[in-house]
Amino acid sequence: MTFCSQLLDNSFQTFDLHDTVSHALEVMDMHHIEYTVVLDGLNYLGVLDIVDLEEADPSAELIALDQFFIKAHVKSNDFFLQALKIKSKYNIDVIPVLNEKNEWEGVIKADTLLEQTSLLLGASTTGAFIVLEIPRIDYSPGQINRLVESNDCMIMQMNTIADQLNGMLQVVIRVNKEEVSDLIATFQRHEYNVLYYYGEETFDNTLQNNLDHLLNYLNI
Repeated sequence: MTFCSQLLDNSFQTFDLHDTVSHALEVMDMHHIEYTVVLDGLNYLGVLDIVDLEEADPSAELIALDQFFIKAHVKSNDFFLQALKIKSKYNIDVIPVLNEKNEWEGVIKADTLLEQTSLLLGASTTGAFIVLEIPRIDYSPGQINRLVESNDCMIMQMNTIADQLNGMLQVVIRVNKEEVSDLIATFQRHEYNVLYYYGEETFDNTLQNNLDHLLNYLNI
């Protein structure tokens, strides 16, 4: 289990609340960063986007922009997925990390989060990914697992995503085998809509046939 404290970058540039906007912009340009972390001693006040700084009075102190502070943060003992949630909510590339006293510890950068999420999903390990689309009412993890096991596979991970537009459920499955032709055919035979898969196959299934038809059409 990976905690936010394990992904810390405590060398990230921070600024004092009394630093000027012009000073912050100069240092940010030097370090090629787009977010300003503002502190009062060790107390975290918030994050400023470079856009807000560029529109401010260069001589103003950072505390004068407190209405623009992004208050996003996680605690050092939070599971790292909490940082991913904060990144998504506030659309920022650095997630401040605080200790139990709300004191500054460092940041988690977006690329670190991506790497850790990839490890969690097993994206770099042997196996295949399959994405199914089904009505929510028909979602049955037990049946999906039985179909997978009937093809001598094992589900290593399964996640669901609700499509807000059509109300359907997308089921993302990672299995422990790369050759998934028979498994894809099994899903199709049981009338599962296979949106996408990444693995190997040994015959032209329905998805490949559909792709061939499309390519033939485009060549006409």
